[in-house]
Amino acid sequence: MTATPNAFAVLNHPSLDHAGGGRAATEAARPAPLLESAELLKGGKAVGILHNGSLYRLQATKLGKLILTK
Repeated sequence: MTATPNAFAVLNHPSLDHAGGGRAATEAARPAPLLESAELLKGGKAVGILHNGSLYRLQATKLGKLILTK
């Protein structure tokens, strides 16, 4: 049986780029904020997200998965 990784450990893995420079940060980065999907979706099945002038759609599927599309 494989262990399920802790969400905080995954979000703070050293291979993730928290500095925005395309490489793993050499100094300790602040933990990434953790949100429940229900907080984002607010009871709906989809929500629009504006990022750098582009509109994305975050959608929950019937099987409980999340899909992010541009």
